[in-house]
Amino acid sequence: MDAKDILGLPKNSFPAAQEKKPRPSKDSQRKPDGVSREVYALIGGMAPLMPSIEVSHLKKRPNSEKEKITWQWLPFTSSARTDNLQLYHWVRVVNGVPPTGDYSFAKYNKSVDVLRYTDEEYEKHLIDPMWTKEETDQLFDLCERFDLRFIVIADRFPSSRSVEELKSRYYSVTRSLLIARAPSASDVSGHPLVKETYNMVHEIERKRALSAVLSQTKQQERRDAEILAEAKRIMESRMASKSAEDAEMPVNPTGNETEKATAPAESVSPSTNIHPSSSTAALVTATTETASTPASLRMLRVFLRTHVLDQMVQAASSTAGLRTIKRVDQTLQDLGVHVKPKVPTKAVCAEHLELRKEILTLLNLQKQLQNKEAEASANRDGSYAEAPSTPKRTYRADVDRPFVPDSVGFGGERVGKRDHKRKASGRFIDAPPSPPQSKRPRKLKASD
Repeated sequence: MDAKDILGLPKNSFPAAQEKKPRPSKDSQRKPDGVSREVYALIGGMAPLMPSIEVSHLKKRPNSEKEKITWQWLPFTSSARTDNLQLYHWVRVVNGVPPTGDYSFAKYNKSVDVLRYTDEEYEKHLIDPMWTKEETDQLFDLCERFDLRFIVIADRFPSSRSVEELKSRYYSVTRSLLIARAPSASDVSGHPLVKETYNMVHEIERKRALSAVLSQTKQQERRDAEILAEAKRIMESRMASKSAEDAEMPVNPTGNETEKATAPAESVSPSTNIHPSSSTAALVTATTETASTPASLRMLRVFLRTHVLDQMVQAASSTAGLRTIKRVDQTLQDLGVHVKPKVPTKAVCAEHLELRKEILTLLNLQKQLQNKEAEASANRDGSYAEAPSTPKRTYRADVDRPFVPDSVGFGGERVGKRDHKRKASGRFIDAPPSPPQSKRPRKLKASD
C-alpha cells in the first residue's frame, strides 16, 4: 500500500495527458469562385455587404426559347413632319411582330406658338414707321419656322436688321396683340410679355459692356482688381469710423441732445397754435431711435428686433433683483400681456418696453410705501410706550458722558455687572447714578 491507496486516489495521476480529447471537426468552407484569396481572407467567410453573383450564373444564357427576336430594316413616318416623309431604320422585332405606333422621337418635337395677326389688327394696333408690313410678315414667318432662334432669323432675314431690332419688333407686336385681344388689361397683366417689356437700348448696352469685359487684358484685369480692393478698404474704414461715432453718442434719451432737440418745442407759447416743424420732429425721432438702440447693435446695421428688445429689457431690469423681475412678468401675465410680443414691430417693442418700465417703477413705489408705513407704525408705538417723565434720549456723539464709578459693597467688594445693569441702567445721561448696593447678609441656619 502507498499513499494513493490510503487516500483513495487512482494510480494514474495524469489522465488528461494520456487521453486526448477529440477536436471538433471544423466545417471546411470552400473559397467561392471569382473571389481572390486575399479578399476572402479579409472578409473571413462573412456575408458581403452587397449581393454577389456567381460567375456560373453569368455564363448561363437566358431562356430565349419562348421569344424569337430579330432585327429588321423597316420604314417609318413621324408625326413631327408635315410632308409625310417615309424613312427606314432598324427595328427590334419579337416573334415576327413589328412594333406599331408613332415614331419614338416624335414626342421631342416642340414648337413655339407664334401669334398671328390680321390686316385689320395690323392697321389698328401694329403700325410702326420703322417697319413695313412685308418685313413684319417675313419676321413672323421666320420666327415660326426657326422657333424664335433670333441668331438664325437675323442670318436669314432679307434686310440688314440686328438681332436686337428683330427682338424688339417681335415682342412689341406680340404684346400689343395680347392687350388688344384681352377683354380687360387686368386679364393679361400677369403675362410675361406684358409684365416685362423688352428694352432694346438696355440689351445693346449690356452686350457692349460684356464685350468690353471679355476683351480685357491681364493688366487691365489686375488694375481693376486693385481699384476694387482699394474701394472696399475705403468703404470699410468709413463704416468703422461711422460706427465709432455712433457708439460715442449718449444712450440715455434724457441727454443734452434730446434737451436741445426738444427746446424749440418747449419754447413755443401754449397760447399760439403753432406746431413744431417737421425737421424738429424728425430730429427728435432720430435721436430717440438712436438712444433706444444699444451701441453694440447699431454697429451691426442689420439685427433682429426681438434681440434688441431682450437686451433693452435686461438693461432696464439690471438694477432690479430676480424676484422683482419675476413680479414684473407675473404682472404682465395678470394684465393679459405676453411676456414677449408675438408681433415685434417697432411700435409694439417700444410700448412693451415702456410698460415694463412703468411696472418696475410701480413695484418700487409700493416697496417704498411699505417701508415708510412700517417706520411710521414703529414710531407711533414707541411714542405711546414712553412715560411723560422719561428723560429724552440723545444720540449725539459729541456729548461727553459722565464717569460713573463702579459700586462697591461691604468689605470692598464690587457689584457684578449683572446687578449693575439691572439696578442702574446707563442708557440715559441725565439719570443720576444709583447708590452703591451691598449684598444681603446670609441668614444663619440652626446648624450654624
